[in-house]
Amino acid sequence: MDATTTDIPEVQQERRRLLSLAYRMLGTLAEAEDAVQETYLRWYRMTEAERAAVGNVQGWLTRVASRVCLDVLASARHRRERYVGEWLPEPVPADLFLATTPTAPPDPADRITLDESVSTALLVVMEAMTPAERVAFVLHDVFGLPFAEIAAVVGRTPAATRQLASSARRRVRGHDALGADRREHDAVTRAFARAAGTGDVDALVALLDPSVTLRSDGGGVVSAARRPVLGVGNVARFLLGVVRKHPGLRLVEERTGDGVVHRVVAADPTAGDQLVGLLTLRVRRGLVTDVWLQVNPHKLRTWTAGRPIPAPATPEGTP
Repeated sequence: MDATTTDIPEVQQERRRLLSLAYRMLGTLAEAEDAVQETYLRWYRMTEAERAAVGNVQGWLTRVASRVCLDVLASARHRRERYVGEWLPEPVPADLFLATTPTAPPDPADRITLDESVSTALLVVMEAMTPAERVAFVLHDVFGLPFAEIAAVVGRTPAATRQLASSARRRVRGHDALGADRREHDAVTRAFARAAGTGDVDALVALLDPSVTLRSDGGGVVSAARRPVLGVGNVARFLLGVVRKHPGLRLVEERTGDGVVHRVVAADPTAGDQLVGLLTLRVRRGLVTDVWLQVNPHKLRTWTAGRPIPAPATPEGTP
């Protein structure tokens, strides 16, 4: 049996772990899938002899996928500038990437909680990191790779790579990216959903921090606020306005890396309930500081179970 056939199982069984890694680096499944596909293309472009000479297939695939992601991140800022409206990361179900990260990672004091590593809050903060910081942070703090290996990916010395991860970690802590503890977060999220769903203005306002900000991502495909909505009054009016315009909307509890989140579900007389968005909160000291509303159908694929995605909306100002 030649190398081409014998290496397929070992290589292909890494796909889900690579997708998990690339998603954390890039923030969307579509970009992660492209990065993983490029990684496999590079593997199969090698000769049989070159593949046979790879002593650690998992390590080779991890390094190449990380370098691909590093290149994607370097161009991401320019692409974000052309994005229609606010860009938000893609939320994923809590169990999508189970068992793809180490169960007993080294340096626990320097590591984030693994189930938080796919949270919207953390992914939003990671958007402000430099590409090298983000790659170093994910590889060390989530996947437990030693700095000597990460250094080869980012083109820095191990000491400099350690500094990259430390800088990224300071950003996370400085923005309180992980927010409240899980129990408090989930209780506030449920109370928020009840207030918004019933139109209880007083209850909703009481849950909002004075500096609350709401961002919604429609990607130019569906209607969404093009700019952040700021302040208690504006956020409350925006949310309650959506409920009034769409009386069939319901909030259904789900779980992602953020803990309890809510699916925004619209009743469709012809097709039953239809997912139209995912509502995620960041909570600090018992109050909601950030509301993220993901309504771009291209970023809800893991929740829609094959429902058709509408074509992009016609840009404003064009027939």
